[in-house]
Amino acid sequence: MALWKTRVSKTNPPRKDEVFEHAAWGITTPKCESLMEMSNPTGDLRIARTHPLISPAVLAEEIPVTTTAGEFVAGCRREIEAILGGDDPRLLVVVGPCSIHDLDSAREYARRLKQCSDALSKKLLIVMRVYFEKPRTVLGWKGLINDPDLDGSYRINRGLRLARTLMRELAELRLGAGTEFLDTTLGQYYADFVSWGAIGARTTESQIHRELASGLSMPVGFKNRTDGDIQVAVEAILSARGRHLFPSLTSHGAPAIFETTGNPYAHLVLRGGKKTGPNYSPAHLAATRQMLAAAGLPQRCMVDCSHGNSEKQAERQIDVAREILRQRREGETTACALMIESHLRSGRQEIGPQLKYGQSITDPCLGFEETRQLLEELSGELDSAHES
Repeated sequence: MALWKTRVSKTNPPRKDEVFEHAAWGITTPKCESLMEMSNPTGDLRIARTHPLISPAVLAEEIPVTTTAGEFVAGCRREIEAILGGDDPRLLVVVGPCSIHDLDSAREYARRLKQCSDALSKKLLIVMRVYFEKPRTVLGWKGLINDPDLDGSYRINRGLRLARTLMRELAELRLGAGTEFLDTTLGQYYADFVSWGAIGARTTESQIHRELASGLSMPVGFKNRTDGDIQVAVEAILSARGRHLFPSLTSHGAPAIFETTGNPYAHLVLRGGKKTGPNYSPAHLAATRQMLAAAGLPQRCMVDCSHGNSEKQAERQIDVAREILRQRREGETTACALMIESHLRSGRQEIGPQLKYGQSITDPCLGFEETRQLLEELSGELDSAHES
């Protein structure tokens, strides 16, 4: 008994004598002798419809990288590389909303953060967290690119234009942007504006994401797995630093085999885990240092103050950041970067018809005033430690 259902076009329905029912399964199937009349009876059986998608090259022509923006992004990447390489003593801080869902609030946040970045630049290199894609454990809103109108309409072309527009604005503001590469195709639409990239906890183990990272033009952090396993991330870093060949699509949409040189600035991001709990203590950083050394990797990493390290309680991010600062004062050099989830308003809200301006619709965040005070504290303490 066949267990598949063929999609038959409305303009060419099967004749009644060509159809029979599988009563046990409730499936209607054309008789076998009619299969020769069908162009492809086994392909795309669960694809209801295909929609046109703009190519990265066309979008880049619409929203090009200006000379000012390009020079800034290249310079910001070099600064991040210097911190990861131990040649710049500053602390890298990737800070911003858990996810971008509203460009107006993102722009306001960026303007405020730019003021902090300029004022604290001697001790901190501040990069805005600009996440357009959200991995979902089961189902839910997948981010600005996938569903920019927050209503399930999935106007992806519009989402891509919004994402690239914001990225260019940030670069022209001279504020670095950091983002996660979740879908391996979408990065081509805006990666030329990204100063720091991440591979998330759910995809660190993915071969195609390791291949992608090996060819990305910016430093890329691999998060430890959601259960807290760090070894998987270390292996991902080793993989991403190597040469790869893999099939993908060019910016014009043509299939091609990409050959990469490897990403020498792939690095570790500690984010805690469901089984291990937080992993930013002195003991955890010592173990991380040993693990990286054993793999022949630089003994440097970022600490994500949110997620498993804060146990998803936004205010605990302050405690995590302060602990890393304390360890740095005592000579700890492994943690050279922090990630903080922050928005204009603290907390989070559910998606609905009347959203509060500047508040997260995904994970809870610190409010901006709390964030500003924390950044000033980090800078001040680092300055005091340097003077002593």
